[in-house]
Parts: sequence; C-alpha cells; structure tokens
Amino acid sequence: MTSVPALRAPIERNAVHLCIDMQRLLTPDGPWPTPWMEAALQHAVRLVEPRPAQTVFTRFVPPRTPEEMPGVWRRYFDKWRSVTREFIDPSLLELVPPLVSFVPPAAVVDKGRYSAFVASPLQSVLQERGATTLVISGAETDICVLATVLNGIDLGYRIVVAADAVCSSVDPTHDALMTLYGQRFAEQIELADTETILGNWSKG
Repeated sequence: MTSVPALRAPIERNAVHLCIDMQRLLTPDGPWPTPWMEAALQHAVRLVEPRPAQTVFTRFVPPRTPEEMPGVWRRYFDKWRSVTREFIDPSLLELVPPLVSFVPPAAVVDKGRYSAFVASPLQSVLQERGATTLVISGAETDICVLATVLNGIDLGYRIVVAADAVCSSVDPTHDALMTLYGQRFAEQIELADTETILGNWSKG
C-alpha cells in the first residue's frame, strides 16, 4: 500500500471537488464493473457533504454509435458496442444513487473521452467558479482519473488526489498509479486521505 503524505498547504476555500464518473455504468452490476467502488464512494460522499455547491460530477457518456467517434475510439466502441447509447440502458449513465441527491447545487458535466477536460465544458465550469485547486475522487484511478489529473496539471491546477476516494477495476494498476502520483509527480500531485483533506480545507 502506498503511503499517503501530508498536504503541502491548506486547501483553498474556493477549491472544487471533481468527482470522476461515479456512475451506475461502473458499479459491480454494470457493464464495466469496478468491484470496490462502494468503498471509495463512501469517502467521495464525505467530500461532497460539507460543500455540495463546490462539487462537479462527471459522467462518461458513450456515443450513440461507434461511427460517431474519431480514429481509435471507433475501434474501441466496436468492441464495446453494447455500451453505446444505441443499446445501453440509459439509467446506467446516471450517477450512483448516493450522489444524485447533491445535484443541485452540485454540477454535472458530461464527457465522451477519458479526460474530463476533453470534449466537455469542464474548463469553463471551473473558471466560472474561480477554481485553482482540484480535489479529485472517482473512477478509475488508472484511466479517467489519470487522464483528467494529467490534463489538470498541464492547465496549471493544484491537484489533490483523495487516495481513499479513487478506485479501479484492476488492483495492480491502481497501486502502480498511486505510486506514480505520489513519487514521479510529487511536485504536482498531492495525495491525502479524505480525513486530512476535510481537516485542511479552508472554511468561509
């Protein structure tokens, strides 16, 4: 288990909690099951509760058909045609039930790529809130969380990954990414558990 270091500084009052793809699509009963989402979800809920208006949920929304996607995405959705909107139960794209009650005031941003910043309005939503720090939770550690974190770094955001509020369907790559976040990206990513984040998030 990767050790979780302390935060370098308090989290700014206007930070945004960005909760990635906590959808029925990824629950153990969904087509892309993430078996221990429930454990991470409990911590994500704790991050939402004190500041729902400072939370942005993302939802991964597949195309209607593979032909709507460019390049290698078309091949990807040829393989996963069952999750395209032509076939999938639309309810599987919704947030998991514990999070639905927070919207509004929490916002929802739909995306069609791994990164929440690509082909989505997320950057505008964050700029409207004056956010310079993102507290990250969600799924999956080694796919959509990874892509979003790296784009966030490139855009200059302070990135705080809630280590107990992210999850993956593959334990070895989750563990590898937690090591990557905490070591190779130590100057640009801070890892902290939910308790530490809540205790160091400025009030007011």
